[in-house]
Amino acid sequence: MKKKFLITGGAGLIGSNIISFLNEKKFEEILVIDHIGNSEKWKNLSRLKFSDYIEKEKFNLEYEKIIKSFKPDYLIHEGACSSTTETDGTYLIQNNFELTKNLAEVCLKKEIPFIYASSAATYGLGEHGYSDEMEINKLRPLNMYGYSKQLFDLYAQKKGWLKKITGLKYFNVFGFGEAHKGDMRSVVLKGYEQISETGKLKLFKSYHEDYKDGEQKRDFLYVKDAAKITLHLLFQKKFGLYNVGRGIAESWNDLAKALFQAMKKEWSVDYIDMPGFLKPNYQYFTKADPTKLLGSGYKDGFTSLEQAIQDYVDLLKT
Repeated sequence: MKKKFLITGGAGLIGSNIISFLNEKKFEEILVIDHIGNSEKWKNLSRLKFSDYIEKEKFNLEYEKIIKSFKPDYLIHEGACSSTTETDGTYLIQNNFELTKNLAEVCLKKEIPFIYASSAATYGLGEHGYSDEMEINKLRPLNMYGYSKQLFDLYAQKKGWLKKITGLKYFNVFGFGEAHKGDMRSVVLKGYEQISETGKLKLFKSYHEDYKDGEQKRDFLYVKDAAKITLHLLFQKKFGLYNVGRGIAESWNDLAKALFQAMKKEWSVDYIDMPGFLKPNYQYFTKADPTKLLGSGYKDGFTSLEQAIQDYVDLLKT
């Protein structure tokens, strides 16, 4: 009998790529949960094979009944508000904390493997490093989104759930399937659009003496790698918190160079002022410690920034 998957956020960036990989492995008994609204997320679903779709609002009210009826073998919880600039704390608590708590509890009772999206935003400025073995309560997220994710990590730890479920601290994920994300689109996609229209790319100036303009660094992760890693940890039943990142910090200038090269355009970058509200909460450096991930037996490696951007640009052109 084919395995059955329930995937929240299945129309989103990571969720849709997870379904794509499952389809490649001939899995199609997939129940997708998401909120389409006025977005173009439906385009992500149009290229996938799955058994049914339910809107998030209905699922949130009837999740126990739906899980009981569908009887998933795995539940992958990617659904969340992922906006780092969202200021409605009540909404974030309900959407990112309460629902995750409810789903985890049901899955534990029914012995359904449960894997959920935490976030590298929980690390804040990274003043304590980026180890997924670190004491969670030492971390200080910079925004309400990061805190809503940390809140569940703390709750799961307190309940002893992290010995039975898996949380994924995704770093800067980008790739095909993010067009619906508005201002939360990656700089790769925003840059592709800017360069296509104007021949130029806009990057924020640096306001930190240790970093020149464009030399702020991130651990950029291609979404195809994020999807592969998610399924690896799920199928191998690896529990606890895991960083999902390459362990390589590269600058926005590195990203720009790869993007101009992939688009076969001449380098042309304008460094622009950063909005005032971002300055106090801006991360100048992120780099995952992937030791635990690599120790889990993950051996598929990571796509380089250059290769990932070239692949992404080729997909955007189709």
